[in-house]
Amino acid sequence: MSPSIKVDIFNQTYPIQGDLEESYIRKIASYVDEKMKVISDMAGTVDTQKIAVLAALAIADELHRLREERGEREEILKEQTERCLLLVERALKKTD
Repeated sequence: MSPSIKVDIFNQTYPIQGDLEESYIRKIASYVDEKMKVISDMAGTVDTQKIAVLAALAIADELHRLREERGEREEILKEQTERCLLLVERALKKTD
């Protein structure tokens, strides 16, 4: 079992245990901490549970938007690939 890594998120220390690299765990913990601080400042509340839920929703929104963007880019790449393939096939037919 891997040793736990202590991270601070919104003025609380959490021992995190897992197979991920310590630097990555610290990076994502820092991201969550920063997101919670921003939301706390914006919402003007100190209710940690509400801030955590709002931070989770904000992070989920970011993930969802990134997945949508990736899907759109993949669709565009697929269409461009198909067009290139058609052009290559036409060019090959002309050389026969």
